Amino acid sequence: DEVQSSLRDVYRHTEEYMAANEVPEGGDDPEWQITQDMQFVLRVACTTALYPLEYAKTLIQIGYEPIAPRPGRTLFGERRLMLPNVFQYAAHIKNVDGFFGCFRGLSARLVGNFLSSYYGGVVADRLGYREPPKRKDTGRLSYREDRRKLKMEFVMNLKRNLVVHATGVVISQPFYVISIRMMAQFVGRERIYTGLVASIKEIWKTEGVSGFFSGMIPRLVCDLGCVLIGSTLTYLLSATIVEGETSRNNLNTLSHFTVSSLLYPYHVVSTCMIVNGSRLKAGNLPLMENYVNWRDCYAKLRATNEHKRGSSLFFRAVPKVITKASNIFAPYPEMK
Repeated sequence: DEVQSSLRDVYRHTEEYMAANEVPEGGDDPEWQITQDMQFVLRVACTTALYPLEYAKTLIQIGYEPIAPRPGRTLFGERRLMLPNVFQYAAHIKNVDGFFGCFRGLSARLVGNFLSSYYGGVVADRLGYREPPKRKDTGRLSYREDRRKLKMEFVMNLKRNLVVHATGVVISQPFYVISIRMMAQFVGRERIYTGLVASIKEIWKTEGVSGFFSGMIPRLVCDLGCVLIGSTLTYLLSATIVEGETSRNNLNTLSHFTVSSLLYPYHVVSTCMIVNGSRLKAGNLPLMENYVNWRDCYAKLRATNEHKRGSSLFFRAVPKVITKASNIFAPYPEMK
């Protein structure tokens, strides 16, 4: 009886909260539509503009280092062999393939991003996970009322974001795989993945349906883990220490950035598993080990201190532990 009573109270409070803060969705509002369109255009523009850096980062994640490291110092002044930063790496890609070569795989990435952002929200709406509306008269709320609404917003946002991100990853994964493999062709100079249609045929012919979802599990772990841990951390700190909407928004950004940094190795594992076992030279010996599964990949990368490849875009030092079988690096100079 107590459990049922508590559930009824939560349901009643949620309905009251939604009714008190209900705002029109704005689907027919021209200004709202312009805002949504502008956000979409800005996302496409940012993705396109930063894609050469993403290209370089992807090659770094799979362990390809065509430029020999040089003696230098880390951010903390330690003498190490330093690899080129992401801008120098992108410049190398441009020197080899030209300006338009820096955007190989962009079309697949944009298609995946569009499907992910659109259908993620659609699925969440169909399942009834609505985004909580903005508060009204936040400054007039009592401490207890503020905490109650904060908890409701946390639960509603968390459920919706988990559904949105999970759906987005699953729907976009085939295009994400195509994009990564198009970029990985730079290593062996292949021309296997030349377009969306040709790439789909290649994956279907050689790997079947499972090939379109290579590396999806570690990507889900990284994405959903970031949402779950970051949102929970933000809520706990907001409910106990941080006050004010602006401070809480900044805390949310900082929390998600911190958690994404901690889970970054799973992003590296996902990229490696997408390439591993394909017909590309970058995904096979001697350039990459043949991993049994993504857990095996994570364990081996961690053992060689390469599980954070690409996490630092400027001060990139050669890992202190290097596998003897690795031939993917250019010859090392001697430290003097």
